[in-house]
Amino acid sequence: MTANAQYRLAARPVGLPKPTDWQYTEEPVAEPGDGQFLVQNQYLSLDPAMRGWMNAGKSYLPPVGIGEVMRAMAVGTVVSSKHHGFAEGDVVQGVFGVQKYAISDGTGVSTVDTSLAPAPVHLGTLGSSGFTAYFGLLDIGKPEPGQTVVVSAAAGAVGSIAGQIAKIKGCRAIGIAGGPEKCELLVSQFGFDAAIDYKAGDLRGQLKQHAPDGVDVFFDNVGGEILEAVLARLARGARVIISGAVSQYNTETGARGPANYMQLLVRRASMTGFVVFDYAARYPEATADLAAWLRDGRITSRETIVDGGITAFPETLLGLFAGKNTGKLILAV
Repeated sequence: MTANAQYRLAARPVGLPKPTDWQYTEEPVAEPGDGQFLVQNQYLSLDPAMRGWMNAGKSYLPPVGIGEVMRAMAVGTVVSSKHHGFAEGDVVQGVFGVQKYAISDGTGVSTVDTSLAPAPVHLGTLGSSGFTAYFGLLDIGKPEPGQTVVVSAAAGAVGSIAGQIAKIKGCRAIGIAGGPEKCELLVSQFGFDAAIDYKAGDLRGQLKQHAPDGVDVFFDNVGGEILEAVLARLARGARVIISGAVSQYNTETGARGPANYMQLLVRRASMTGFVVFDYAARYPEATADLAAWLRDGRITSRETIVDGGITAFPETLLGLFAGKNTGKLILAV
């Protein structure tokens, strides 16, 4: 009988997840019941948000329970179906978890149009990462031609797309990333106007150099010191988009908030957090625009695909927090 390999949450991590925080299990592949279908996962999406889902605190989604299969977006193929809306052979995307096979009743599942782009792209640029960049920048940031847009974690799955959309909208895009290789990539492949290496030090000086007239829109994926540095450079009427705070997810001493948040008052600026799931009804709009920009070469999609199978999940997830990926980090299973 075919076995279903899974990773379950064994303990709430303190700091970075440890091997003992996971339980690897194998069990027989289940048969779908009426109104269900069986998916064989091909690609798992690895996202910074996964670290927050492991915590017990209240958030926009319930925490993953101890003993439950770890939550993850995935793309896979329907291998057996008793659901009228999904047929054997369909390529689908949904929250199928860190496992090789999943049973679904179709809730939150969509079919994947591989004629638009290969399947992994639908976990990144044409998936939640791209949608986060699209709605966060356009609906909250409201960039105007000629304005300066700064993006943190700019070489990542969300940041790289946010910066490219800023360029499409006629803005000056400045990316913040770690290390000279990623900064070179921002300019040469993603088309940013300038890149700031936060690891090189003097972040505020670099911001002053590249954004002498201030920052009109800040798309933040990092929080912490980088957020504070950009708040100090806001232009009047600036919009700060809180997409994430990856620098704070594994802290053992408590999350750090911006000490200089009063810059929002001084600069008559706003800071808004959002969750991409709130825009689910408009995903087709984002897909249409992002796919057209991909087709026209106005957006470059980049994926870091680790071909390691389910057993590579814990180590690959740690690589995400170490910044080893550029673009979208995906585990091939």
